[in-house]
Amino acid sequence: MNLKQQIQNYKPYNEQEQKDQQTMLNYLDTFEDCLTRDNEFGHFTASCWAVNPEKTKVLMIYHNIYQSWAWTGGHADGEDDLLGVAIREVKEETGVQHVKVLEPEIFSLEIVTVDGHVKKGKYVSSHVHLNLTYLLEVDENEILKSKPDENSGVKWVDLEEVENVSDEKWIRENIYRKLNEKLKIKEKSHE
Repeated sequence: MNLKQQIQNYKPYNEQEQKDQQTMLNYLDTFEDCLTRDNEFGHFTASCWAVNPEKTKVLMIYHNIYQSWAWTGGHADGEDDLLGVAIREVKEETGVQHVKVLEPEIFSLEIVTVDGHVKKGKYVSSHVHLNLTYLLEVDENEILKSKPDENSGVKWVDLEEVENVSDEKWIRENIYRKLNEKLKIKEKSHE
């Protein structure tokens, strides 16, 4: 199934996801380069909510650009397998070797604003990330290590503490809270 079909088939959780889903589909119809950073206004990224097997903690990094504890993720950079991007990014950014996919489908979608910043010595203008989030599982016993060019820390955070460790108000209140709610609903449906 191609990226557009995956987004079309996704069942939005709330109004934010419904609106962002439609915007992503419009973006795919309008721009040919939205899987690469060549599209400087907005491009696709993939993130993951990497939880422990008990679903009580999430693996987070201290993001150098955002100066905050954050989920892992990165740019599609031309790839249309965004689940693969999410897996690659969690491994690169945290040092973990083994990742279990809990759901191959999109777990969440969101459009995230990115303020202008300097990366690798060059200015990057403000833009948006058309982000797909996937639900992954990582063993807490995996050895963690940061990726100094992107983050300065990696740690497990209790789900209830995620909103307290992030300094990004909108992400904290609209994304991390939503991801935790969706995880709890998913867990209850499996009981």
